[in-house]
Amino acid sequence: MRKLALLLSLVASPALAAGLDVEVAGEGANGTFHIELFDDVAPQHAARLTELASSGEYDGVVFHRVIEGFMAQTGDVQFGREGNDMRMAGTGGSDLPDLQAEFSDKDFARGVVGMARSQNPDSANSQFFIMFAPAPHLNGAYTAVGEVTSGMEVVDAIKRGTGPNGAVVGKPDMMVKVTPTE
Repeated sequence: MRKLALLLSLVASPALAAGLDVEVAGEGANGTFHIELFDDVAPQHAARLTELASSGEYDGVVFHRVIEGFMAQTGDVQFGREGNDMRMAGTGGSDLPDLQAEFSDKDFARGVVGMARSQNPDSANSQFFIMFAPAPHLNGAYTAVGEVTSGMEVVDAIKRGTGPNGAVVGKPDMMVKVTPTE
């Protein structure tokens, strides 16, 4: 019965796109980068990013946590929009259920996109992060869902946060438009 339910959930999932074009604007970054999704390694997570992008949920969401030499985090579709209380950014997600982890042997190298989560490995929802540099301590502990294949210079220009948690002060850079690609 569980196998049948899993099969039906895969069939009912939205069609997977090959990637996402992410247009960014702000004080730091201005331009577009492309994420190639790992729909072969993390199919549920790739489908989630595609679904949220297709419905426009990511449009206008800020990069709320950006740590120099580590990563830039975004995707809080609940609290991560300009005009919201930015102290809440990073605590929300979509109305969709959390996803079970899809850990793999993909290394968290520069440009890899991972799914953000709480201490619970099965709590990823809408937030994701992009690596500025390799982070081997994340290997096998977070779901790698894609990698930036063009426009890494745009990612590198994203406005940095301050302090150990990387909270962005003032006006953060944002994803103006996220478009699924074939």
